[in-house]
Amino acid sequence: MSPKRLDRVPPPAVGDEWEVRFGSTEAAKGWEDLCAQAPEKTRVAYDQLRRNPRPPQDDSHHPLKGNLSRREFRQRQLEQWQIKVSGSGRIWYLPDDQEHKVWVVYASMAHPKQTE
Repeated sequence: MSPKRLDRVPPPAVGDEWEVRFGSTEAAKGWEDLCAQAPEKTRVAYDQLRRNPRPPQDDSHHPLKGNLSRREFRQRQLEQWQIKVSGSGRIWYLPDDQEHKVWVVYASMAHPKQTE
């Protein structure tokens, strides 16, 4: 998704930080909802994505399992992780070691239907 007038200006990655990018237009729209409804937790999640997208796992931050554990993206299979931002709000993302980027592929205040 190309930036346009009135869009947020993302900070550049510095040092060992990962660059965070949207992997879909839907994720970009959902991110805006998360920012509006859960700004503090979304910021914490963003900072975690920048610093270390594979932190020690806990109930709110972990790799997805089963057929959701990997996703094809840009002709490659990447791990798929989840951050729980609120009761039902989630961020799904793909750490891309080759490009040192994190691809946000799902962001929403609604619980993902794929996990129901």
